[in-house]
Amino acid sequence: MAAAALTISCKQTSITPQNALTVNDERINEIISTMTLEEKVEMLHSKTIMSSAGIERLGIQDIRYADGPFGIREELGDGFRPLGWNTDSATYFPTGSALAATWSEEIAYLYGTGMGREARFRGKDIILGPAINIQRIPTGGRSYEYLSEDPFLSARLTVGYTKGAQDAGTAVCLKHFAVNNQELNRSWVNAVVDERTLREIYLKPFQAGVEEGGAMAVMTAYNKVNGEYCSENAHLNNEILRGEWGFKGLTVSDWGGTHSTMGAALGGLDVQMTGDNYLGPALIDSVRNGAVDERVVDDKVREILRVRFAVEAVPDDVANRKLTSQPEQQRIAYEVAKKSIVLLKNEDNILPLKGKRIAVIGPCIDLKTAQGGVGAGVKTPYEITVIRGLADGEHSIVCSTDDPAVAEGADVVVFVGGTNREVESEGRDRQDIFLPEGQESLLEAVHGINPNIVAVILSGGPCDLRNVNRLSKAVVQGWWNGMEGGHAMADVLYGRISPSGKLPFTFPVKLEDSPAYALGNYPQLAPEGVDFFAMMFRHDRKESRGEAAVWTPEAHYTEGQYVGYRWYDTREVPVLYAFGHGLSYVGFEYSDLKATLCKETIELNFNISNTGGMAADEVAQVYVHRKDSSVEWPVKELKGFKRVTIDAGSTAKVRVSIPLSDLRYWDVESNDWVLEPGEIELLVGSASDDIRLSAVLAIN
Repeated sequence: MAAAALTISCKQTSITPQNALTVNDERINEIISTMTLEEKVEMLHSKTIMSSAGIERLGIQDIRYADGPFGIREELGDGFRPLGWNTDSATYFPTGSALAATWSEEIAYLYGTGMGREARFRGKDIILGPAINIQRIPTGGRSYEYLSEDPFLSARLTVGYTKGAQDAGTAVCLKHFAVNNQELNRSWVNAVVDERTLREIYLKPFQAGVEEGGAMAVMTAYNKVNGEYCSENAHLNNEILRGEWGFKGLTVSDWGGTHSTMGAALGGLDVQMTGDNYLGPALIDSVRNGAVDERVVDDKVREILRVRFAVEAVPDDVANRKLTSQPEQQRIAYEVAKKSIVLLKNEDNILPLKGKRIAVIGPCIDLKTAQGGVGAGVKTPYEITVIRGLADGEHSIVCSTDDPAVAEGADVVVFVGGTNREVESEGRDRQDIFLPEGQESLLEAVHGINPNIVAVILSGGPCDLRNVNRLSKAVVQGWWNGMEGGHAMADVLYGRISPSGKLPFTFPVKLEDSPAYALGNYPQLAPEGVDFFAMMFRHDRKESRGEAAVWTPEAHYTEGQYVGYRWYDTREVPVLYAFGHGLSYVGFEYSDLKATLCKETIELNFNISNTGGMAADEVAQVYVHRKDSSVEWPVKELKGFKRVTIDAGSTAKVRVSIPLSDLRYWDVESNDWVLEPGEIELLVGSASDDIRLSAVLAIN
């Protein structure tokens, strides 16, 4: 017999982070009452490529946007042309997947404060980030921007980033809302996803960013969700975002992602970026002829002004007085980078590289990733590459990008491979996940000369590392790790610090094992080279907007909630490196798990001992397995984690709390969140495939 379900209401309480935006509503309403319709509508579309209008007559400043999520982009003119300023070089922070590999809400908060402060230096009001879409496919062109395949990990990092940036005085704009999980066909694709999967997987990071983080802005995605473009999707924008989550801020379209006047006006969009062909004169006409109530326009202006009054405008004579990138933010970039590096393999303890003659070989030894490809980049004052970081260390080094002969006579060969900003780029997905440019052949040649190889992989998303794993004694995932990435990598390789990153997504054995590929849900065929953003803003692309608009492919999310490790674990598909995997230079022993069911939370207490000879960080992970459930679930789901620093030979007491509300599922029949009673098994370990402790509790 199926267990009775406990229904938990999703109604908002009176005290939420979003309510802070409403403190000026009385004043705002007075302002709106004095405005003409033309003045109101002038606020609902772009003024420049990176601003929307204030009310000059009333002394209300324009809203200025900062692109993008991992560094404040240089000043731009029309067509995204750099203006060539001397003060707009900004800190290049590690990209999203690197931040996610830290598995730390506290580090994400620090990251956000750095971004928020530099936005203030530049006079910006809203950061177009964080980018928090779920990494559904290994080939995703923007995997480097996004956080994780897991909604819980993504949600916690989103909250940290959001709070950090907004505490520093700059609003965030969560993007891309929602279900923007591929770049292929992103401008037209219709994501067909069931409501439970939508709620539990793809909306969770956005919900946390809004409800807990208090995000002030949300960017709608290019794509459609269940038949409606995101910029005019009333279910997403009005019913869920504003209705259920209580969002009080502004929504802005992705650049070029608005499609109609009536759809956008009634479907929950506040600001059209860019242009005024929809939320401009056409909207004025729609109000004049009675098709749109002027109160709809008033609501949009109110939401914009809430953000404008919550974020102090930076006067022009104060902004851009000094270089954007400052030492304090550069130190944050280093802190994130050093805690993100993942040690995937360390055979024979070949790492660290103490007292060894080193040869450094590979096409990525001097790779820079701050700029390139399509999409946001960072004009940064410097970028420490791997070879620069290693050369600043304690050994003499021989190096080459492509000559395997330099491996001869070395104690250890550091092979540096990976992708680049042309391979992983906004506007297109990768066709495969193999290492490009003949890297595997070069590695084979190096191995034939010297098999003592440490492979360092610099990429935003996962790569096929089967041959790398076979040919290397150690494998290190180094990400696109910001301006201080080379220093961080050197500190890990030389053993000054122990690696402590954990994978935020699964590395499959082969691409075809991943769920969307295995089920034939991706890719969808497309007209050659069609992309909305590229058509509008890239001058080397000449397609007409209309030629692709008549073609709407569908991306069917039939894998449902089985994304990433949920798929591999439940279907028992072998992986190369599991979600949450990451080794250390020390050993960690887990012990003494105690799990207690409190009124609204599950409290877990356990010990972790560092059995090595140096201080090191460990990320303890807590997964939940449902026993004898009448509801369909993956075999396990991440529901808690904790990064702790433990001195050599010491033991740390670790506590992880799991709100019972995080164990709910979306019941499509009651259209609400439901907590199913029954037994659950709590699995505590160092990775999704490395469970050390377990306990069973009954949820009544």
